[in-house]
Amino acid sequence: MPLQKVRPGTVHRLRPDISVLADSLEVPGIGHIPVNAFVLLAAQPVVVDTGLGLPDRNFVETLSTVLDPADVRWIWLTHPDRDHTGGIFDLLAAAPEARVVTTFIGAGILSCERPLPLDRAYLLNPGETMDIGDRTLTGFRPPLFDNPATVGFFDDHSGVCFSSDCFGAPLPTADLAQADDVRDVPADDLRTAQLLWATVDSPWVRTVDMDKFLTTFQPLKDRKPDLVLSTHLPPAAGITGSLLDTLTTAPDAPPFTGPDQAALEQMLAGFEPDGGGHRGGGGH
Repeated sequence: MPLQKVRPGTVHRLRPDISVLADSLEVPGIGHIPVNAFVLLAAQPVVVDTGLGLPDRNFVETLSTVLDPADVRWIWLTHPDRDHTGGIFDLLAAAPEARVVTTFIGAGILSCERPLPLDRAYLLNPGETMDIGDRTLTGFRPPLFDNPATVGFFDDHSGVCFSSDCFGAPLPTADLAQADDVRDVPADDLRTAQLLWATVDSPWVRTVDMDKFLTTFQPLKDRKPDLVLSTHLPPAAGITGSLLDTLTTAPDAPPFTGPDQAALEQMLAGFEPDGGGHRGGGGH
């Protein structure tokens, strides 16, 4: 039995031009981790990340409830981790005019699984912009990240920030993980969960130079987005200041240490009705 449990995703239309394709993973001992992709219905439609690559997921089918996949012009890959790339090659096939917005490193990492045709790539680094017809998107490096290819962005038209993994939080239930507003989560619980996520997803944060770390907040402080859309958090409206306040304490958060082999054995035993049975390996 897998250690991760999943349930089908849901679609939220937050604004006339923004939809969330919400999903989640249950990780024992941590919680339900939101896994979001987004659709930006601009003049040149943008899909932000492409969800989980699990056998019971069909990203293109889910996307088609929001727009015709053939109309997609840009696939903004915030970073090439597997929970963000599940439907990318199927979407490239269904959207022949779409190009993947990523970095040079991101294209290389993605091509380790399957070659990304270079004529379908559009390389954009933090600080650079792109015009998508009715608005400009500005790339930035979020304060927390787990992949060197990470680039979030600001939508200059709507003022929304797409923050990639930054501000994520494992939540106690799938319903909360796939909610349409993070304010459904009590503020103290959210803070605790976000600090846990910071140490799980960006363990390097405990070793940073604090002054340098705080300078990475400046793009968010300058822009003051009224809506932050994280790939691992329900939509966060009107709480950007609070999100940043939480991050200031991340370097002092307790380190995360995952289960060891003894804990895994206990976990596996709990999955079996009789508590026994052959699990293979290790001569046991």
